[in-house]
Amino acid sequence: MSRICELTGKGRQVGNNVSHANNKTKRTFLPNLQNVTLISDTLEKSVRLRVSTHGLRSVEHNGGLDNWLVKTSDEKLSLRARRLKRDVKKKRAATVSTAA
Repeated sequence: MSRICELTGKGRQVGNNVSHANNKTKRTFLPNLQNVTLISDTLEKSVRLRVSTHGLRSVEHNGGLDNWLVKTSDEKLSLRARRLKRDVKKKRAATVSTAA
């Protein structure tokens, strides 16, 4: 399983360890990924995703998973998140057309 956030697309970064003698060796910086269960209000179900803590804060800041998915571009999202976004948009359109 790759170390990439399913919502933000944040992955590993490469840098250097720098010693006191200024020797440089390659190293990787991994994102802080957590397995979380987020609740979709529109779909009325819970979804398990592997999300970075930064992404989790962003979801909460935007008012929930559904709002985050609608606002985020498809390039950043994983395949599962894109399918979820499509389902949310479809359900929202159906409720709007039914209410009108």
